[in-house]
Amino acid sequence: MTPVIAFDIYGTLIDTHGVVALLEKFIGSDATKFSEKWREKQLEYSFRRGLMSNYKAFSTCTEASLEYTCKAMQVSLTDDQKQMLLDKYRNLPCFDDVIDVLKSLTRKYRLVAFSNGDSRALDRLLNNVGIDRYFELIISAEEAKTFKPDPVLYHHLLRRVESRPGNAYLVSSNPFDIIGARSVSINAVWVKRHDSMIFDPWEYEPTSIIRTLRELPARLP
Repeated sequence: MTPVIAFDIYGTLIDTHGVVALLEKFIGSDATKFSEKWREKQLEYSFRRGLMSNYKAFSTCTEASLEYTCKAMQVSLTDDQKQMLLDKYRNLPCFDDVIDVLKSLTRKYRLVAFSNGDSRALDRLLNNVGIDRYFELIISAEEAKTFKPDPVLYHHLLRRVESRPGNAYLVSSNPFDIIGARSVSINAVWVKRHDSMIFDPWEYEPTSIIRTLRELPARLP
């Protein structure tokens, strides 16, 4: 059976801090700090909604967390500036190691995109950077009406690709995502893109750790 490689999108293939250059035009030197807090709160809101069984699209979490970050950092953005940032979030760049690796893996594996993002946003995002063609399926949390790391979503992934856990791999830069996959026995490769990234000291550990996607082919069967 051909192994399935499920790629997380935000933070793994797509650079969520691709908004920093635009933020710098609006708020100057606090742009990176703002982007980090925005991303952190975005994930927190998705976790909360998952725990509450109160699903709303990931884009809703993104908008709400932008409002929160403005208040938390006492930043005044106009409605037009906020809309420009949200539009940019739908058109983020991919990391420079993505396209060549995906292209090489399609010869041997079934590739799927697997994300908390809502379907329309994912379709547009992946199409914009030209990587949608490499995926057999684009699997959104929207389908299961919950968010990673809810085990329901990882079981949904296995059903959609008709695979057993041992024949599936998740590739993600998000520790919570790796833990979610490992909790249901899916193999999981953590992309530790920066030395400052820390893996949570839980009972679940990555199957493998890489620093760049270029190392991935050598870690797969």
